[in-house]
Amino acid sequence: MSHQKSHQALWQLLTKNGRQIWAYKPDSNPIEEHLSNAHNFSEQELASFAKDFLFDREKNPSASDAIFRAQMQANNPRLEAQQKPSSKNPEEQKLIDSIINGIEYFSQLQSDEGHWAGDYGGPLFLLPGLLIASYLSDTPFPKPHQTMMQVYLFNHQHTDGGWGMHIEGEPTMFGTVMQYVSLRILGVDKEDARLSKARTWIKENGGATGIPSWGKFYLSLLNLYDWDGFNSLLPEMWLLPTWLPFHPSRYWCHSRMVYLPMAYCYAERIQAPENELILALREEIYCEDFASINWKKQRNTVCEKDIYTVQSPILKWTNLINNGYEQIKSQWLRKKTTAYLLSYINAEDAQTEYLDIGPVSKAINSVCIWHAYGKKSESFKKHVTRWYDYLWVAEDGMKMSGYNGSQLWDTAFTMRAMLESDLGLLFPKTLEKGEQFIDAMQIQAEHETHHEFFRHPMIGSWPFSTAEQGWPVADCTSEGLSATLALQKTGIFKQNINDERLKQAVDIILSYQNKDGGWPTYELQRAPKWLEKLNPSEIFADIMADYSWTECSAACSIALLDFQERFPNYKKAEIKQALSSGLNYIIKKQKQDGSWYGGWAVCFTYATWFSIEALMQGQAYIDSNEHKQCIQKASDFLLNKQMTDGGWGETYESCAKMTYTQADSSQVVNTAWAVLGLQAANSDNKQAIQQGVNLLLNRQLDNGDWAQENISGVFNYNCMITYSSYRNIFPIWALNRFYKNSITSEK
Repeated sequence: MSHQKSHQALWQLLTKNGRQIWAYKPDSNPIEEHLSNAHNFSEQELASFAKDFLFDREKNPSASDAIFRAQMQANNPRLEAQQKPSSKNPEEQKLIDSIINGIEYFSQLQSDEGHWAGDYGGPLFLLPGLLIASYLSDTPFPKPHQTMMQVYLFNHQHTDGGWGMHIEGEPTMFGTVMQYVSLRILGVDKEDARLSKARTWIKENGGATGIPSWGKFYLSLLNLYDWDGFNSLLPEMWLLPTWLPFHPSRYWCHSRMVYLPMAYCYAERIQAPENELILALREEIYCEDFASINWKKQRNTVCEKDIYTVQSPILKWTNLINNGYEQIKSQWLRKKTTAYLLSYINAEDAQTEYLDIGPVSKAINSVCIWHAYGKKSESFKKHVTRWYDYLWVAEDGMKMSGYNGSQLWDTAFTMRAMLESDLGLLFPKTLEKGEQFIDAMQIQAEHETHHEFFRHPMIGSWPFSTAEQGWPVADCTSEGLSATLALQKTGIFKQNINDERLKQAVDIILSYQNKDGGWPTYELQRAPKWLEKLNPSEIFADIMADYSWTECSAACSIALLDFQERFPNYKKAEIKQALSSGLNYIIKKQKQDGSWYGGWAVCFTYATWFSIEALMQGQAYIDSNEHKQCIQKASDFLLNKQMTDGGWGETYESCAKMTYTQADSSQVVNTAWAVLGLQAANSDNKQAIQQGVNLLLNRQLDNGDWAQENISGVFNYNCMITYSSYRNIFPIWALNRFYKNSITSEK
């Protein structure tokens, strides 16, 4: 066995009820036992880790999830289809073989409890936040983890020495400074040639004073930046009346739950003590002497390479007022504020079993709890245990995921992809396990403090990842419901999710609908659009409220239509009104070229497919002429973007620039979305569809997999995220639909 194989095999993924933990040389399977013995390792075994995880980001910065997939293939026998059909038509047989080969391969990756794990990395600013929490609390990760983190960070360094905000992005000050500081925390010497190169990049681009506000926050925690150079977060804002349009309870929940612990840290002025490392870093990342910097003048300084959202005049005036308030603040009121913030953080921890809503808030909440209760407190120990839920190992090293996984989301999509035709029924064990996982992940209880801390009701909903994470999402609920209805429609499974629970899911979907007719993500839109003028992030857009999104609206509409087919009389008038409003919202969002912008994946092909699906299934609720024109424009858009090889391909720049940006080569995921959309639209251009299908067939690997290509997920317009399962789910879905349609046409 080669060194590479042996060292990669030292890492094993352990799962329990959807929880995913990467273990180094696990002595036993239980997750709890692994965590209690996490520091056991051999120094000799670690010496050649970097050599064993060689990765060339110049070829493709997206890892193929090779370690996880090799492990699952080695441990799980290939699940062969039952009674594989045969056809006298060679082309049809090739199609059947491809679909079955694809499902057989992907079924090997299914966990025993029924979900699909996978790489959900991509953003490079996540791991630094966790390492800062580890450093501040003097709670180092085990040596194997530290070594793998170094491997990951170095593997994604650009040749010019910098790092981007995400793995495909061009270098930014935020990305470069945060990775540089992280590597120094991990023990890399400043004389390392790679760090010397990074240092040059930082200083040639103006130094760390130009890091965006989130970077200023992290550096302030480390005593590498002065809190006076950070614009006030006005912690007392949380004590204002909630009816005010700018009260933080009205923010989009991800922003709310990030700025909540940030406000606590700011109010308490948490910072690391000066030591040799901190003093050295002050010299390494700034162009000027640290002691001579006028920090107040740096509050709004941002490197040009980092700016995505320009600070508005309103924000600048607000910052001026808030910064002035800091000079006259009441200590009594500040103390009352921090007590409230801490109670809210405690509630979020309890509501999510210490997973928290996402990786940024997870790291900062850990800092707050360490500061408030100490390293030895039970609550901080629970935080540390959950750090490992966010870590993922691939051939590029150890990264921090953008969530604790995408378990429910990927599983629901997979069930629908498989059941697009009867070929999916040849895999009853895979379907049964998937159904059991979806059943287990539906949320069936309310948090005691959900109303007190501004949470949307959740009984009957589904989350993006796991039920214990406890943050349900509108379109995840919809996909969970649609998948459940599709599974139950087969009639081959026990109906674990009864009619009452299906109706609860519908009630939740209805409760999510915004006044504009569309559906948001986690909660109703609580704040006016003008609040976006106060977006302080500089690196993201549309983060202040939970706006409606085309693909979320499409998913919710599809789920209601699926439900209505089986329960035509349940809340008939209410569902009819919701569908009419929702589908018309989608029509209004169509662009002149026939496309829709995708807020959660790359990008126009994704949202256009989703929109076509909803509009075709719900055409009874739309004016017929308007519907016809809308679908024709959408089909024309997709056909106009088809590449010469028959496929479709977008880059992440489509998301950031909000203009279709074609990739150098077609992508199987974009191609699958386009093929699904054209088929749903009943496009007359059968040749274009056939060409897209041929590309998917020809790109498939012998084992049934498809190669990992460009990154395919996005959030807040400007940061990309990995969905490693998409390269399997959507080609299978598109081919399965093509097979179903070919069978139907033959009849």
